[in-house]
Amino acid sequence: MNISIVIPLLNEAESLTELHDWIVSVMQSNSFSYEIIFIDDGSTDDSWQTILSLSKKDSNIKGIRFLKNFGKSQALHAGFDKAEGDVVITMDADLQDNPEEIPELYNMITEENFDLVSGWKKKRYDSVIAKNLPSKLFNWAARRTSGLKLHDINCGLKAYKKVVIKTIDVNGEMHRYIPVLAKNAGFTSIGEKVVKHQARKYGTTKFGMNRFVNGFLDLITIWFISKFGKRPMHLFGALGVIMFLIGFTFAFYMGVDKLFLHRSGRLITERPTFYIALATMIIGTQFFIAGFLGELILGSKRDNKRYLVKEHLNLD
Repeated sequence: MNISIVIPLLNEAESLTELHDWIVSVMQSNSFSYEIIFIDDGSTDDSWQTILSLSKKDSNIKGIRFLKNFGKSQALHAGFDKAEGDVVITMDADLQDNPEEIPELYNMITEENFDLVSGWKKKRYDSVIAKNLPSKLFNWAARRTSGLKLHDINCGLKAYKKVVIKTIDVNGEMHRYIPVLAKNAGFTSIGEKVVKHQARKYGTTKFGMNRFVNGFLDLITIWFISKFGKRPMHLFGALGVIMFLIGFTFAFYMGVDKLFLHRSGRLITERPTFYIALATMIIGTQFFIAGFLGELILGSKRDNKRYLVKEHLNLD
């Protein structure tokens, strides 16, 4: 199979038939073998009934229906698990992504040998305040922390080699950072293509301003995991040692001052510096223990960890 098209959706019944017909037209005109995987993420409208109706007319349609709304990451994860095409295309169901982009995205994967190609909605038809400006800030922060020079990391229209989506693990709300996850997994050939963006035709957007707050929090998480996920002792251990040494230095100074300099008649425990030193040493010790425990947990998992091998020589 040439292409798997993975489409997560929530309450998009009005657009599904038009989207399906548009995709089929593009697939047939380019003689692609394909499948369309709709993932109904707990819709409360007639989205699932529409998918069932379309599947009776088109055997290339597959559907997954969640019991409730689990989020876009879980929907993509389920679609990736079932995808069988050599190239996997993700797109939104609201008709804002243009299926006419699929052939060129496919060629960039198969002919130019990209592992992943992310769309770039250079000209957007969304609200400037609600989506455009926050999206620019979000993408700027993502570029700074990840090192990926992509203009629109969170664009829903993307193309992947099959091995990429079978390797990365999309969970939580990490669908925003799939290119970063792919890079961290060893897929460094990541490209970008300017794609057409269209104004929403039916319904309303499912995303609010809170997604940008959550997005930045997730960005911090993925930065931390990518930088220290395999060596937690390098962060927690270093912080622990520094804080412990600071506290110990204060305690040593107070001891010398009390025993030899006699500049204060108060007991050491009556001095505020004593409690600062004690708290700093305790926190430093806790940081060090946290790093040590993190290393132990990682060590217990390394025996079962899967590594992606680029190539091998003379191995059966």
